[in-house]
Amino acid sequence: MDTLLDALQEGRLIELPDNDKKDALQFLAHILEAIPSIPAGTDVEGLVMAREASVSTAIGKGWACPHARVSFDEDLMCVVGWSPTGIDFGAPDDIPVYIIAMYLVPTNQRNHYLREISILAKALTAYGEPEKWRSARELNEIRDDLLDLICSTKETVGPDTRARMIRLQARPAVEALLSPDLSNLVIEPVTLVTAPGVRCVVLAQDPGLVGLLDSTGDLIDAIAGDGVLETGGWRLIRRDTVVYQADRVVYDCLAIRVSPTLPEKARR
Repeated sequence: MDTLLDALQEGRLIELPDNDKKDALQFLAHILEAIPSIPAGTDVEGLVMAREASVSTAIGKGWACPHARVSFDEDLMCVVGWSPTGIDFGAPDDIPVYIIAMYLVPTNQRNHYLREISILAKALTAYGEPEKWRSARELNEIRDDLLDLICSTKETVGPDTRARMIRLQARPAVEALLSPDLSNLVIEPVTLVTAPGVRCVVLAQDPGLVGLLDSTGDLIDAIAGDGVLETGGWRLIRRDTVVYQADRVVYDCLAIRVSPTLPEKARR
């Protein structure tokens, strides 16, 4: 399960902000969309939500594994979300989902993905009931439990993966913060309000972000057309569009960036 290990190593294990299924899937999809190597405009959210609408991706034992198949070549990637309270996914064993491992599956990684999911399913079968996921109180506990789960597959993973697991467990906290990961991810909700002959109104909590978007001339063209805009280190992603009378339009968006600022403890 090297891709799951990569997610832990690169800071892509995240506590979900609430226990709503749709919100959780959208949140994780937008994190994948924000990875710099993913082409702008890749609609991970749309692909994931379309698949979830046809069949639940819950696999039992407190896990769900939604995925988005994309038509370009890249590494197999995943982001892992933890719900402390559990989410109703309609799982085959009726157990709430505590762990969502969302995969981005490029064309050249289809076989790799199938192998990883097969190994994960076998590991979960041997791991027993999901009491550890249910009883965990903080993200570090989940991280340790996931490493234990990966270790349980040592008969099927190669020596290189086992060596990387050892390095991950032993790596100092400061080194982890300095690695190119998503642990400093910043996500801001943004609302854009437009009307004919009226300057676009940007609504957001971050004044710097508001100023940046106010000065971006092609803002509405990009969001209305491609659904995504990259500017000033931010990736702005359209989530929803509502059209009102008199051609007034409201765009519900998320702005995502990786903060270059390390926590105070890491700078000491």
